[in-house]
Amino acid sequence: MLSALIIFVAQLIYVPVLTLRTILMVKSMKKQASAMGILEGIIYVGAIALVFSDLSNYLNMIAYALGFGVGLYIGGIIEEKLAIGYVTIEANIPRKNVDLINKLRELGFSVSTSEVEGISTSRTLLYCTARRDREKEFYKIISDYEATAFVASYEPRNFKGGYITKAMKKRRELFLKKKKQENAV
Repeated sequence: MLSALIIFVAQLIYVPVLTLRTILMVKSMKKQASAMGILEGIIYVGAIALVFSDLSNYLNMIAYALGFGVGLYIGGIIEEKLAIGYVTIEANIPRKNVDLINKLRELGFSVSTSEVEGISTSRTLLYCTARRDREKEFYKIISDYEATAFVASYEPRNFKGGYITKAMKKRRELFLKKKKQENAV
């Protein structure tokens, strides 16, 4: 019974680590992904060794499977909370809504607009790239101003230039300045 509990807990740790390692690798964060991979390997070998040490113990196998399933759920929650990276959001709205555009910009969203042709009418397309943790906020604002908008989002793998990179550069400069002041003290 104790080995089944150990296996279950190991899976609760292993699978979220696996999830994070995968995300870090996709985000090209190789060093962090490697560190997670080492931890993942240690946990995996330990848990699987316990399962294989007694193949007649079905409780261990069930604990492994249950831990894996619950670990996937926990890993998904952790990934959602961390919201690593950026998202590009496109909102297709019926007309150019200056109040909406100004509100988004006032809240720090980068917004570019263009006129597009729909099936039977001209529409306005809003483009925005933001941190992933602000995606729901963007959707809420769009919904408040344009309830019938078609909104889609996707994750850019890389980007260069524009509003986001300027803001990132400013944040980095402020960080380095603060760090330099701290080191001087």
